[in-house]
Amino acid sequence: MSTTWRFAPATEAHFEPLLAIRIEVMREHLERVFRYHPERARRIFREHFAEPGLRLIVVGDETAGCVGFRVGEAEIKIDSFYLARRYHNRGLGAEILKVLLAEADALGLPCELDVLLGSPADRFYERHGFVKQGEDNIEANFRRAAGSRGH
Repeated sequence: MSTTWRFAPATEAHFEPLLAIRIEVMREHLERVFRYHPERARRIFREHFAEPGLRLIVVGDETAGCVGFRVGEAEIKIDSFYLARRYHNRGLGAEILKVLLAEADALGLPCELDVLLGSPADRFYERHGFVKQGEDNIEANFRRAAGSRGH
């Protein structure tokens, strides 16, 4: 099922709604690894929110989520990719990721991202050409070479 969506600039007015989406999506996974603390969730998201490259994901006229697409000199870092739960398992995340990866390929840059250990997101990214580079006791790091094709 294809959903009409677009990117838009994230403004300060979006911080609280996006933080709520992040918590809705991540809380159970963070609790599983004993990493969920409301003030920590707010502080970390604030740090990511303030970095250049955060895009709002809009479906119709509704804020559906966000994604950080941080273009550096040698690579693109993808972070803060959160979709409200009602948009999960509808193909929207894959559509959005394909657009981001096409943009990365046009720039000729690899992409990197981190995934919480035990999250189903690792399989999602592997299907799109990301390869696990390593992990610590909390996250795994994935990388996709420029021009890689997922399945």
